[in-house]
Amino acid sequence: MASFKTKKKIWIYIIAAIASLGGLLAGFDMGVISGALLYIKADWEMSPILQGWLVSSAIVGSMIGAATNGVLADIYGRKKIILATSLLFIIASIMCGYAPNLNWLIFSRILIGIAVGMVTFVVPLYISEIAPQKIRGKLVSQFQLAITIGILFSYLINRIFANTEYNWRWMLAAGLIPALILFIGMCFLHDTPRWLLGKNREKDARLAFSKILPANQINKEINEIKSTLECGASNTDNHSVFKSWMLKPILIGIGIMIMQIATGINTIIYYTTTIFQISGFSSNIGAIYATIGIGFVNFIMTLVAIAFADKLGRKPLLYIGLSGMLISLLLLSFAFGNTALLGDNLKWLAIGSVAVYIASFAMSLGPVGWILVSEILPLKIRGTAMSLCTVANFSFNFLVVLSFLPLINSIGESWTFLIFAFVCILSLLFVHRYVPETKGISLEEIEKSWQKK
Repeated sequence: MASFKTKKKIWIYIIAAIASLGGLLAGFDMGVISGALLYIKADWEMSPILQGWLVSSAIVGSMIGAATNGVLADIYGRKKIILATSLLFIIASIMCGYAPNLNWLIFSRILIGIAVGMVTFVVPLYISEIAPQKIRGKLVSQFQLAITIGILFSYLINRIFANTEYNWRWMLAAGLIPALILFIGMCFLHDTPRWLLGKNREKDARLAFSKILPANQINKEINEIKSTLECGASNTDNHSVFKSWMLKPILIGIGIMIMQIATGINTIIYYTTTIFQISGFSSNIGAIYATIGIGFVNFIMTLVAIAFADKLGRKPLLYIGLSGMLISLLLLSFAFGNTALLGDNLKWLAIGSVAVYIASFAMSLGPVGWILVSEILPLKIRGTAMSLCTVANFSFNFLVVLSFLPLINSIGESWTFLIFAFVCILSLLFVHRYVPETKGISLEEIEKSWQKK
């Protein structure tokens, strides 16, 4: 019996790992442009605004993908949407590598962004709906871990192709490989039992559950899900899907997604090499090597979040991480405000501060944000609600990334990082006041708690 349970548990981890390749692709897209931009600028002359547009064009696509595919995920299922995203990644990666001009490249990155927007909400949704509650935080954290692996992979790819002919083209096209693996892997997996039951496909749901649960637990899980669906149906009608009890978790989910981005993470990820060049690294290769080190920190600290998300809980990790991000942003603000005083030490303080910031984010807001959003939303509208939250995430992502270089050029690095530090303070207050603790609570119990409030 122990061996049987072990096999089931291993299979659950394998399912989560395959689906999480979507996160790897999203992370790859975030990180690869950081190094590729250095060489694209050498081929095509671009202003700071145009550079920001090239970087943020993928985010425009992400907003489109997230906005249009929440409903599709509820209609066609989580699995089919993941398959569709992998195909789009394959096509767009080839187009990025081929790009004959800047407009073509921007359009290709918009297509990449659409795939990122689709996969960013559907993969945590898929994993949370197949995960047992005791290890749900750990499994959903695999998505964020995959993002960090994708970022690290992109940094390594940037270094591998830095001194080759057509360097940035090879960098951008390399996403083709994990996209192919994701497509092939998902072909062998089932859709989530919760979605299948929502479509009255109980036979398929039982088959999906049989792969991940002992036989004596399947009826209990199915009855709980049916009860939740029936309760949700009794609280909705054809004229009003969003009842008052559903509004609070959706708004909190949107707040978590805004908090995740508005604290500045993607300015650090997208512009890591640029920040290091500003701080004193004179060569592209030196900045890329420093960026690879940051990628390792990101990866290692996400493992910490996976280890403790189901032990310490979601909120303690958020308190610790946001406090670390606040301190590191204040240090960055101080460093860039006292360049004459620090001299050559500026670049080392910059590396240290960015490392602390990334470590703090990776153990808190990165994985915990997606865990919470995948947990707190009502099952009946989870795909659509997750889509709304993801649109909010990418909308702020677009604004923050597009404005970062112009902000630095207008008010300076010191004040720019100080703004992000202030957002960290607001985020700590938001977590304390509004974010619930979901550790060890089933998705059905979480939903019932909202209905009682």
